[in-house]
Amino acid sequence: MSFKSYYTDFIKAKANDLGFISCGISKSGFLENEVERFEKWLKNSYHGKMSYMERNFDKRMDTTKLVEGSKSVISLLYNYYPSKKINDQNNFKISKYAYGNDYHYIIKDKLKRLLAEMRDEIGEINGRVFVDSAPILERAWAKKSGLGWIGKNTNLINKKTGSFFFIAELIVDLELIYDGEVKDYCGSCTACLDSCPTNALYEPYKIDASKCISYFTIELKDKFPDDLKKDFNDWIFGCDICQDVCPWNKLSKSNNEPLLKPKEEIKHYTKKDWIELTDEVFKVVFKESPLKRTKYQGLKRNIKYASQRI
Repeated sequence: MSFKSYYTDFIKAKANDLGFISCGISKSGFLENEVERFEKWLKNSYHGKMSYMERNFDKRMDTTKLVEGSKSVISLLYNYYPSKKINDQNNFKISKYAYGNDYHYIIKDKLKRLLAEMRDEIGEINGRVFVDSAPILERAWAKKSGLGWIGKNTNLINKKTGSFFFIAELIVDLELIYDGEVKDYCGSCTACLDSCPTNALYEPYKIDASKCISYFTIELKDKFPDDLKKDFNDWIFGCDICQDVCPWNKLSKSNNEPLLKPKEEIKHYTKKDWIELTDEVFKVVFKESPLKRTKYQGLKRNIKYASQRI
């Protein structure tokens, strides 16, 4: 067995030990096939007011510029599908990934442990870990690393586990055995497009993020436009509609990460509880939650809008 094969097997085994459900590896470099698509997406303003998407274009397209001297992109998936959904019948809804603690800290800690184990076994390695926090096209790299295909809802879909997972990367200056891409299994299904209430999925494999409920309830920091007449279907943080209707997510299995379990306080929240939520309670209940990203005023804005649509 070559050193590259041994190192590759070691990394994938350790990733599995740390709870990642999949690990794929591809050669660090330039994403030639993404340039035109991404430029066109920005030109059409489909990113809305997410101005950070316009910055660091070169680094976003080339991981060797993001991490100088890098040779491999290790892509990893971490399951967040809950064992039990929070009751959202006649209630406000939040995305499943936000039921528990903030995933950034959970996964970054695991990535750092993986890198440390690699250094202990292999020797000095220069590398950086990424969890939704840098100019990197995560889904494109996960696809390139054979972890799934980009579905018609623009999410990465894995044939064995669906799409309820986080994507993370470890970019290192180590040559490894690289994985190949997998085929697209969406077929003729259009369930995600048919179910999107705001027409954000205006064509298969294309999204106008500025129309997405997740964009409005998480990314948009301003007040909602005065002429906004979209029905958010009671979503006040994120939206899971296009994933919930995806047939591949029938294969989703619950995660076993204690920190991602639904917070006890919100398990029994009613619409009345959400509407009457105070700043003081918000700071306590959502101290380590993804919901703190909206801040109190942002969440109250979302709740107020959803209440008016009842």
